[in-house]
Amino acid sequence: MTDQAPAPYAGPTRVISGVQSSGALHLGNYLGALVKFARLQHEMETFIFVADMHSITVWQEPAKLAAQTREIAAAYLSAGLDPKVATIFPQSAVPAHAQLAWIFNCTARLGWLDRMTQFKEKAGKHKERESVGLYTYPVLQAADILLYKATHVPVGDDQKQHLELTRDIAGKFNHDYGVPGFFPLPEPVIQGPGARIMSLRDGKVKMSKSDPSDYSRLNLTDDADAIAQKIRKARTDPDPLPEKLEDLEGRPEAQNLVSIYAALSGRTSEQVLAEFAGQGFGAFKPALADLAVSVLGPVSDTMRRYLADPAEIDRIFAAGAERARDEAAPVLAEVKKIVGFWG
Repeated sequence: MTDQAPAPYAGPTRVISGVQSSGALHLGNYLGALVKFARLQHEMETFIFVADMHSITVWQEPAKLAAQTREIAAAYLSAGLDPKVATIFPQSAVPAHAQLAWIFNCTARLGWLDRMTQFKEKAGKHKERESVGLYTYPVLQAADILLYKATHVPVGDDQKQHLELTRDIAGKFNHDYGVPGFFPLPEPVIQGPGARIMSLRDGKVKMSKSDPSDYSRLNLTDDADAIAQKIRKARTDPDPLPEKLEDLEGRPEAQNLVSIYAALSGRTSEQVLAEFAGQGFGAFKPALADLAVSVLGPVSDTMRRYLADPAEIDRIFAAGAERARDEAAPVLAEVKKIVGFWG
């Protein structure tokens, strides 16, 4: 890397993000990502993909992977993404992602990847058993972003390090090949309220698609009865809700349910406590269930309508993939010329 300040990027403002097609989407995905995507599409050029290539870093049953890829698209559309405004596509439909990732594999350094904490967390003590793809996942992620010269990327806490790696790769490529400002150094779009929705069974861990208990999350495909039942069975404590937010410290499950209510209602946790202070969960849970059903019910209904018509999803995918390939092709062609590839 160079000590000189990077040259400014002069291209358009763009945002890109994607969700892996490995497991059903849940409330945390909806509040922390999907609604943000829907808002951003009206603020800058938006590319939203289904990360099916990232999904196979761990084994996926092929037929299930294809179905889940369509399900992610249905969730995007149900959350308000408009395929006439945002470019929505499956990652694997644009071969340039993999081609640019190889070039970036030769730009990134082993020491950079060795510092990636997500791989360490996922691999545990048996990293030699994991796929090479899981190890180099952040390099493919850099290619996903820089292939479209995206300037902004919505990120949560678990992805900040990967975005820093993307910036390092972009800076090193620009410097090594003498093309200052060719790739932008993308900026994070920090997740707002609802980005850290926790498990309904354990308020100390994030709500996850991979949790073995379906009662730990509110899936976007859950119907009203399932939503109400899961909230009713959510873990809590025996104490009433306090008046002040600081009095929720040490009560992770209570804090989580208050946070969910706040995010779904567009209010602050302080405002929620002002309404429910002194009340127990026997009163709060039914109110939260009614709110969750009112917000997520229409999303679930719309998702089911899209999933009943896979041909419509495939049509949207085909159009989005064509637009994405058109945008990616000149960038990859220029990269090949810069690197010195023939043709």
